[in-house]
Amino acid sequence: MSSVTVDYLPIFIQFCVAIGFVVFVMLVTHLIGPKRSSKVKDASFECGIEAKGNARTPFSVKYFLTAILFVLFDVEVIFMYPWAVNFKGFGWFGFVEMTLFLGLLLIGFLYIVKKGALEWEE
Repeated sequence: MSSVTVDYLPIFIQFCVAIGFVVFVMLVTHLIGPKRSSKVKDASFECGIEAKGNARTPFSVKYFLTAILFVLFDVEVIFMYPWAVNFKGFGWFGFVEMTLFLGLLLIGFLYIVKKGALEWEE
């Protein structure tokens, strides 16, 4: 066997064990689990309040856009943490790189504001 194959063998074994465990648990719970069904059991339940209306009511695109923008900028902030921890080690080069990064982030934010992506009223 080559060295590369031997190096990846434990990862492959762990992957197979994890997949096997998931399949085993799904099958066992399906086989031994209760199979009773009734009108009350199959009814929708939301914190003890009777369900009313259609659950398929469409959400505004603004909601999803705001959520995606939050995730985008939240992930960008995560990249700042290692930089802040190693600030002294990076020196001026690291400072310039982070300034460029923040500048591009600011340009993206200004573009979003200019397009009106954060305005809720039409």
